[in-house]
Amino acid sequence: MHRQFALVLMVVLLASPAVAEDLYKGGNWPSLASDRKADAVGDIITVLVAENNTASNSVGRGSKKQSSISGQIAASSSFGESAGLTFGGGYNGEGSNSRADRMVAQLSATVTQIYPNGDLQITGWQRLKINGEMTNIKVSGRVRPDDINGQNAVLSSRIADANIEYDGRGFASRGAKPGIVTQIFSWLGLL
Repeated sequence: MHRQFALVLMVVLLASPAVAEDLYKGGNWPSLASDRKADAVGDIITVLVAENNTASNSVGRGSKKQSSISGQIAASSSFGESAGLTFGGGYNGEGSNSRADRMVAQLSATVTQIYPNGDLQITGWQRLKINGEMTNIKVSGRVRPDDINGQNAVLSSRIADANIEYDGRGFASRGAKPGIVTQIFSWLGLL
């Protein structure tokens, strides 16, 4: 019995201490009651683009100028000659410009940078081809983590330094562009 006790004591003293790692890693296990939001470089976030812009401008200008020259020639004979000449001109010009834009889209963007205060720099683009029309939507800007909703989405109106580009090419775009003759007359100021 004494021998068994000594053997167990020797095994315990010679054994190295066991090292265990923690199974819980805070960055990998989100709370069960919360939704996952983008918070690291490479994460994806949904951008809801809903922009309504309206602008108008009007200008009125006018001027009037009139010059008159008259003269008379008389001779000692029975007929007298007289002449008159009047110059005049006037200009009334008005111009107005009105524009209303509306854009609604949804696209994904990637977190490309995290600022020291926790803000996220995002960049994303989407290309669509519908009936021969190629449409490109690009978005980039700075997002506060508080502005990201529970579905990991942010409204475009909540993006700081937002750069939103919408560009399309195809049959409809070419049809909306003025022709070469119209462009020349416009350049000459005739239109």
